[in-house]
Amino acid sequence: MVNERSVFGWRGSGRGLGLPPHMAMRLQILGSGSAGNCALLQTEGARVLIDAGFSWRKLNELLRAAGTRMEEIDAVFLTHEHGDHAAGVDGFKKHPRAEIYANASTARAVQAKAGREATWRIFETGTTFRFRDLEVTSFSVPHDAQEPVGFRFAHGHADDLFAPRRSLAWLTDLGHAPGHVHRHLRESDVVVVESNHCPKLLEADHRRPWSTKQRISGRHGHLSNSAACELLEATAHAGWRRVFLTHLSRDCNSLAAVEQSFAPLRARLGTACAFEVVAPGGGTAAWEW
Repeated sequence: MVNERSVFGWRGSGRGLGLPPHMAMRLQILGSGSAGNCALLQTEGARVLIDAGFSWRKLNELLRAAGTRMEEIDAVFLTHEHGDHAAGVDGFKKHPRAEIYANASTARAVQAKAGREATWRIFETGTTFRFRDLEVTSFSVPHDAQEPVGFRFAHGHADDLFAPRRSLAWLTDLGHAPGHVHRHLRESDVVVVESNHCPKLLEADHRRPWSTKQRISGRHGHLSNSAACELLEATAHAGWRRVFLTHLSRDCNSLAAVEQSFAPLRARLGTACAFEVVAPGGGTAAWEW
């Protein structure tokens, strides 16, 4: 039975995470691609994972390499139930203090494949709530899952000189971008978005059947390089600090294809906004802002 309590209050630990002064958020993508997706997001008051798409052993290895431990994770925010985003959830039964945030449909789908019930915290898609010093907004995205979402995480306040507002848009696994998705990108200063495949490489791939190719390229599949670029071109603004291009297909994309697609947009935005392409199966160093 899924626990549908909406427990979104502060659960302070009394410890700071040692972020440098004026650095409100720290993001490190631990892994990206069809083999697994997970990121570590830290603020002064919270240490959370966005998705947990690796085995429990692999998650522990990735966290140790990032300088933290599983016991220090406060929460996991799930975008959807597919294994490359939720495979590690069952392992959190060993650490029940970590709360798993998902909408009810995603929680039921994940729990149906799990053993012992996780510590679920259920949100309604489209709502904004708080977890410690994070403001979290979920929004629906079109993908072939039960009720997939993207997230916008925000910290601080617009009129606070010492804790100015910072925000992150997390957007992976979607076949197209409805208008409400555009708004969340425009309201963020760091954007994580998938650039999954090159249409030519997908068409030329001989290992995937036609039906799989149709699913990937369909309106509930994944963004191609050109579709991701068009989305960013439509939403780009001077406040962006960094864009991470993620969830690249190992077989149906290439770093060269991504670079070629995004070169005009990178030139338009200039040096104020850095672009980082996350290689299939790879991650990033920690980045603070």
